[in-house]
Amino acid sequence: MKDSAARALLSGASELQGIAGQGTAQTVTREPLFGDVAHYRFKLQVGPDTHDTITVHRVVKERLPWVPARAGRAVFMVHGDGWGFDAAFLSSVGSAFVPADQSIAAYFAKEGVDVWGIDLRWVGVPAQTALFDFMAQWNLGSHAQDVGTGLLLARALRLGGGNVGGSMHLLAWSRGVVVSLAYLNSEARLPRGLRQVDGFIPVDMAVRHAPAHAQQQQWACERHAALKQKRDAGTVEGGVLGPAPGVVLQLIGGLAATAPQALSPIFPEDIFGPGTGHPTNRKAAVIAAAATSALFAPLPALSPGYHFMGGVPDATGLPNSLSYTHEGYLFEFAQRAVPFQSLNEVLESEEWTCGANDVPFDDRLSTVTLPVLYVGAGGGVGEYGAHTLSLLSSTDATTLIVRDLPEAQRALDFGHADLFLANDARQRVWQPVLQWMRAH
Repeated sequence: MKDSAARALLSGASELQGIAGQGTAQTVTREPLFGDVAHYRFKLQVGPDTHDTITVHRVVKERLPWVPARAGRAVFMVHGDGWGFDAAFLSSVGSAFVPADQSIAAYFAKEGVDVWGIDLRWVGVPAQTALFDFMAQWNLGSHAQDVGTGLLLARALRLGGGNVGGSMHLLAWSRGVVVSLAYLNSEARLPRGLRQVDGFIPVDMAVRHAPAHAQQQQWACERHAALKQKRDAGTVEGGVLGPAPGVVLQLIGGLAATAPQALSPIFPEDIFGPGTGHPTNRKAAVIAAAATSALFAPLPALSPGYHFMGGVPDATGLPNSLSYTHEGYLFEFAQRAVPFQSLNEVLESEEWTCGANDVPFDDRLSTVTLPVLYVGAGGGVGEYGAHTLSLLSSTDATTLIVRDLPEAQRALDFGHADLFLANDARQRVWQPVLQWMRAH
């Protein structure tokens, strides 16, 4: 049963990709998670180079092993910088600190939603890679095309499994929002019957800014200028945090987990200001999560006081503990970062947000009328991302900002990654999103 079902899924995926002209399916695997929920992975070749591969994920209830149950609601998830699907949306599986179902993909699947998602091409680039010429053609356009390939696979396999009708929502986090908007822009050129997405859920990201947030738009221009210098010099990998940010994040998390009280070899004494001292590995990880804006220096961050996780400061003013997310969960999360990223993707998204140049990703967005739910974190991008909804023409637009503190204290509030990792994220974030999906 196992071998024949796997071959059938792989054959169906390969046939679909051939028809779509988007490459071929290489492998399909299945991993039981908990109860009747399983995780499928489809590795697809989407270009001529060995590295031109994506992984499409499916987390779903099953009737039998290799036989997904029918589901009237489905969601396709697109990750942002640094982390692929597993770490961003399924981080509870294998965790030593939270139950296996305490991540958004696991929770949705347990609630009967057919959950899909993608690892963009750079997620699979090995840590030992030294030459990155293959990344030169990777950009927002190619990533958006890969999202379309994943959506097409999801629609086809759902239909083959008896899911006639039902909705497919597109949920995107962080820079995944920019990739997803580029996809929606391209999808808007298709006849309505060929479009894949029924609703859009952008999570904590800004693409263009309101006039009242002109300073934040200028910050995007500064980030774009710095990244363009790197790209003009021939660099094709990396982002605003350096050429291999995931390697540093893995090291920060690993040291915090294995030698928490040792002095950090990454952050020297007083790097965060006079008198702040030499942080331990544990505190270095907490600072990186709860004072993330400091890691962007000398470039400005995405918003004032931007951070991944809300923290509690000590006498130096630096965060010394986390407010919302289990500390051990942070250390695991950091270690699950992927080593490299496509610089073009980051460069083009900052150019789009800056607004100084025309970009080819927004010429049809004003014709998109999908229902949309914007979810923001009070200490992440938060309300600065709500203006993104104005790029669309949806008359069904809802905003959910998860916050506890006034604007003046946003540096301590619910963070960018708390939306997915916080102890109470299920109640504050995932349940409202699920209710919205069920209503649409």
